Amino acid sequence: MRAMILAAGRGERLRPLTDTMPKPLLQVGGKALIVRLIERLAAAGFGELVINLGYRGRQIEEALGNGRAFGVSIVYSREPEEALETGGGIFQALPHLSDPFLVVNGDIATDFPFAALPKKISGLAHLVLVPNPAHHLQGDFAWRDGQVQLEGETRYTFAGIGVYRPALFADCQPGRFPLAPILRRAIAQGQVSGQPYLGFWSDIGTLDRLEAFAHYLQRPRGGEL
Repeated sequence: MRAMILAAGRGERLRPLTDTMPKPLLQVGGKALIVRLIERLAAAGFGELVINLGYRGRQIEEALGNGRAFGVSIVYSREPEEALETGGGIFQALPHLSDPFLVVNGDIATDFPFAALPKKISGLAHLVLVPNPAHHLQGDFAWRDGQVQLEGETRYTFAGIGVYRPALFADCQPGRFPLAPILRRAIAQGQVSGQPYLGFWSDIGTLDRLEAFAHYLQRPRGGEL
């Protein structure tokens, strides 16, 4: 199964750091966010990666090259500078992906065991869900008996880690569009399974969260990320 890392966004909330550098290349504990993800994917057996490029994408390509330094092979899906949003970016990269394929947001930090993901799925998607962080207490979806649901008593936040089948995008057209409406439609049709994860996970979307992750890495077990 091939994996895609979403790395095309601008990272407005991380300015001024992202004025001169794309968010996935921000260094925390002496290592770029995207490098930490690549290393975890490689350790889990994902040897073929696709990375989409948008804002300052050339810097990412120059930093990662063909991936050999990290034990993987990297193919780049180049987008306009303003990027195609999550859905449009994945759709453009489909010719480089497998069935199913993994997609990981390039701005998350986690110790999630990627090898624990299903290699085959019966529906159209499989999502990893995490407890709601302080900045997103309302959550995104509910989960029950292995299925992701739009509503439910206990809600979780989508971790930005998902296994998808190309058929999820069957009705899409090239261009700029979000992923969320596509997922919600598939969930309403009972086509999305999922699994909660209670380990470390953080969406590095602001300067405060970037600093918090740096502090986490200084803990005894934090350095394992």
